[in-house]
Amino acid sequence: MIPGARLILLGRQGAGKGTQCVRLSRHFVVPHISTGDMLRAAVREGTELGVMAKRVMDEGGLVTDDIMVGLVRERLSQPDAVSRGYILDGFPRTVGQAQALDEITAVRPIDVVLDLDVPRDLVLHRLTSRRVCRDCGTNYVADGVEKLPWICEVCGGDVMHRDDDTPEAIAHRLDLYEEQTSPLIQYYQRNGRLAIVDGVASPDEVFRRLTDAVEAARRPS
Repeated sequence: MIPGARLILLGRQGAGKGTQCVRLSRHFVVPHISTGDMLRAAVREGTELGVMAKRVMDEGGLVTDDIMVGLVRERLSQPDAVSRGYILDGFPRTVGQAQALDEITAVRPIDVVLDLDVPRDLVLHRLTSRRVCRDCGTNYVADGVEKLPWICEVCGGDVMHRDDDTPEAIAHRLDLYEEQTSPLIQYYQRNGRLAIVDGVASPDEVFRRLTDAVEAARRPS
């Protein structure tokens, strides 16, 4: 294994992206950087960008590209990301963000952009079957034979069906993903940096496919 890596992992919600990001982070010993984590950290720490983001969110608006790009720029300048690399989760989401990221990483370019490919109908099935612990956020899959009330094995909290995990709400989120991300995938394909990884397999097999794709991209030609 070549130590370190600079990666982007794309994929539909419900494709198992979050779990695989954590595994890749541990495997390559790099920080897992997600936009959600960055936003929460910036708001919590009261940074200039965090204050701006909080003001937008408090008003019910969407955080702008300028703020998100600024947060990513700050995070990628931290010593751990500079020396070891990183895996980006949830960024970029648009071609404009990808172009800004190319400028940020011009000196140390991204090694590979991974697209975790899982069919939409399978993602829809997974998400409608998802159940979440109200207290700790652990995910479960309903199979119709679980005991009620459903108690979390991790913390003892109540396992619930999320209000936004209805088929209609999930379909809407997937539509938005397709609208935003399809041009982004084309952008990275044109640049020869995209590796499409089949995400229909056991978690261990999908992880092997992802690591193989990373190593292939980073192997000296």
